[in-house]
Amino acid sequence: MTTKNAGIKNFLDGNIFPEDIFTPEDFSDEHKMIAETAEKFVVNEVMPALEKIEKQEFTETVRLMKQAGELGLIGADIPEEEGGLDLGKVSGAIIGEKMALGRSFSITFGGQTGIGVLPIAYFGNQAQKAAYLPDLLSGEKIAAYALTEPSSGTDAMSLKTTAVLSEDGSHYMLNGEKQWITNAAFADIFIVYAKVDGEKMTAFILEKDYEGLATGPEEQKMGLKGSSTRSLILDNVAVPVENVIGQIGRGHIIAFNVLNMGRFKISASALGSSKRAIELAAKYANERKQFGQPLSNFKLIQQKLADMAIQTYANESAIYRTAGAMQKGFEEMQAHGGDYGKTLAGFAVECSINKVMSTEALDFISDEAVQIHGGYGYMAEYEVEAIYRDSRINRIFEGTNEINRVIIAASLLKNEKSKADDQPFENGPLQQEKQTLALMKEYGHSTIQALKQSELADMNEEQEAAAFLADLIIAIYTGESAVLRAEKSLANLGEEQSAQMVDCVKVYVHEKAQWCFVNALNILHHLHHHQESLFHTAGRLMSSTPHNIVERKRRIAARVIAAEKYII
Repeated sequence: MTTKNAGIKNFLDGNIFPEDIFTPEDFSDEHKMIAETAEKFVVNEVMPALEKIEKQEFTETVRLMKQAGELGLIGADIPEEEGGLDLGKVSGAIIGEKMALGRSFSITFGGQTGIGVLPIAYFGNQAQKAAYLPDLLSGEKIAAYALTEPSSGTDAMSLKTTAVLSEDGSHYMLNGEKQWITNAAFADIFIVYAKVDGEKMTAFILEKDYEGLATGPEEQKMGLKGSSTRSLILDNVAVPVENVIGQIGRGHIIAFNVLNMGRFKISASALGSSKRAIELAAKYANERKQFGQPLSNFKLIQQKLADMAIQTYANESAIYRTAGAMQKGFEEMQAHGGDYGKTLAGFAVECSINKVMSTEALDFISDEAVQIHGGYGYMAEYEVEAIYRDSRINRIFEGTNEINRVIIAASLLKNEKSKADDQPFENGPLQQEKQTLALMKEYGHSTIQALKQSELADMNEEQEAAAFLADLIIAIYTGESAVLRAEKSLANLGEEQSAQMVDCVKVYVHEKAQWCFVNALNILHHLHHHQESLFHTAGRLMSSTPHNIVERKRRIAARVIAAEKYII
């Protein structure tokens, strides 16, 4: 792969080209093989066991985790020197997407491959890696991540769990309670965060048989009923000093950077669920007849399927753009020496962008899938009912979407550079969309400057402005990813094979430009500077494209209906 790191650090202030980004059309034979392996595992092994898993027969979950480990799916994107297969972040995203078909099982799997394993793999010392990673990567043992507490969810730094060093200096005594811990019922290893001396947030490795460690009853959840979610109770648990991960007082560095990767893995899983919901909805629309014809003949059903496909295309484009950039970043770190924490931190905003975009797209798509099913979509025997319930937690997982929006906006205000030179646009099928994106970037720069000059740059305080700015950035990043992917496809595959992409891009960019104008009106009067110029720029977005959006959506829907699945 030859892509450069075309990430958030320069996508607002630099010109990005199709060859700079990774797309699903760039999948290698190895990527296709790992996709096939993961999909076969889920379809042939996990899905037949879902009924038992949903009844919390956790022996099935444990058995399947061992199978996943044997196939190399758990350690696929872990470096070889740490015991993994070193297949890269693109492969990790592919596996996460395919594993989504496993519903509750995908949560167990994702908890293991992301926030469960990574604290040790990325931040543990050699002795810790040797002691724990072989069994975790093989699936022989299962990990859980214990950060959230009854009084500290998004505000992780306010956790109350304490760690006190023993008089002989051999161990720490941990006391406290963790809440909503995924995999808790059958986890062998717990990554636990506690404060040393009441103030130094630190990460620890705990084993399930440590005296004083216990779990509460299973939580009764809205969805993901087949995953284990319990409290973790720590009552004078003696933890050897050798089980401190990293440095005392640096646990937040581990926690937040691991959560960055967790957010990205959630986005890949949400993408997989979105594709499944489209498949179920399209098949049902073809099968179900009303008024003497299939539902798929009705234009409002077609519009729904088109909107679902458009959101998924933009989402998919952004996710694999990010995966490719992350893979390149990790390769550079390994080649030139570096730090996992700094490398992950460099992609924090992209991870938040993908997490917000993907989880909200899934909620929209699953809702529309239920609507297409009508009353049957509300019945438990139909899979879309489970997808709808299961999807809701994703906007809360790994930091709520609200806090992720604040992260995006605050980072942009802190790191914004000068506006890039104007880029000339050659005539072509996507010229208008590229010009619209350039205008949206200009508006983004102007908004940032207005916030600073109006002394409204504290995004923790000015959260309405933060949400607007974050949504604008998300629209730009996903829109640009969609445009660049389509441009790349046009150059490599031609107009006929790229027709669905082009239609999706034109609709997506046009609708996001409209969104920008309408929502800009709600924030303009809160800014004390540049109101007139901001209004003028926003107004130009309203004339972004005169395309016949209705006809394009009908074409998009026709292809989805014919294929009975998401298709590009």
